[in-house]
Amino acid sequence: MQKLILYTIATVLLVVAVFSCAQKEKENLSEKEFKQKYGEKLVHVNKALVKKDEEAIRGYIKRHNWNMEMSGAGLFYEIYQKGRGKPAEKGKNATINFKVWLLDGTPCYSSDSLGQKTFLISQGGVESGLEEGILLMKEGSKAHFILPPYMAHGLLGDEDKIPPRSIIVYDVELVKISD
Repeated sequence: MQKLILYTIATVLLVVAVFSCAQKEKENLSEKEFKQKYGEKLVHVNKALVKKDEEAIRGYIKRHNWNMEMSGAGLFYEIYQKGRGKPAEKGKNATINFKVWLLDGTPCYSSDSLGQKTFLISQGGVESGLEEGILLMKEGSKAHFILPPYMAHGLLGDEDKIPPRSIIVYDVELVKISD
């Protein structure tokens, strides 16, 4: 966990340094020139972070002996119990039971203490990775999702129990789909 915190701090400092050094120069550069000069550096840093996250996720999957797939967007998922109810669809309400924890096993949130969560699919309000995973399910399904930071709470975390740049794990049961 300490390595992750140090790595996160170093990454944030690098991004801040690039932006602060570039801010003065941006005033003298056109938007196109600015993107050409700094865009490549930021893309390189982001690709390195995504690769490091994917390696950590794959290690977690291997240690837990899960049989997960990865979506095109980067969500890792395993539907370990297939439901027979209505399929999840955009514009419908999804009601779920859930547990959320960090990759190191630290528990964050759970419907056991917070109650079931209901949300309108594809309208925001929940992590993009959770919405993507729910759309793969039917009522009664149970699944594991692993969300990289860019599909979860990003650079800042949730400012409560999920730290900055955290990979989060969901155990989800899709209880109900409704209008």
